Amino acid sequence: MPQRRGLLIILSSPSGAGKSTLAKRLMAWDPDIRFSISATTRAPRPDEVDGKDYHFTTEAGFKNQVATGDMLEHAHVFGNFYGSPRAPVETAISAGQDVLFDIDWQGAQQIRNSALGQNTLSIFLLPPSIEELHRRLISRGQDAADVIDRRMQKSWDEISHWDGYDFVLVNDDLDKTEAQLKTILQATRLRRSQQPGLTDHVRALQQQFEDLP
Repeated sequence: MPQRRGLLIILSSPSGAGKSTLAKRLMAWDPDIRFSISATTRAPRPDEVDGKDYHFTTEAGFKNQVATGDMLEHAHVFGNFYGSPRAPVETAISAGQDVLFDIDWQGAQQIRNSALGQNTLSIFLLPPSIEELHRRLISRGQDAADVIDRRMQKSWDEISHWDGYDFVLVNDDLDKTEAQLKTILQATRLRRSQQPGLTDHVRALQQQFEDLP
């Protein structure tokens, strides 16, 4: 039995708040944190590998996994289904590995309400200001102006669900926020529910106490 049970780490934020950068930093800091690979019904792009970028599946196969409870969370986005398969997550956390989810508030809520809900750690990242959020989206140079506008319009809906998370951090400095994330993670790993060996240890202590002369 591992020393501890792994966590389902949920990291959410509006686009531009630093979520992807901080997720990469966390995984670089601790190799035992693995990224949850989503399943999707959309066709793979030329540079995408099945099982590495996504688990590509048919719509019928996806819906069957949802019906049998094999998806921790799922959503329908722009004509395709996306979701988090349950089996690999259960295997990882049973082995003491943490699994990191980059999902929105709806997915976070589904996971918290799932059978693995007690093993979740949910964190929401807020930008220091809406002006700074807009500046970051522009400075990334990844999206056209209309895409940035859509991301900005969606950002308030995402921010409005900030109070559904265990921890909320204002990401005004990446290094500071990274340090806060590590502190939160290290403390949560020590929760009683994450230490499956504690019960046996206490029983052993009790037996030792009873065996005292």
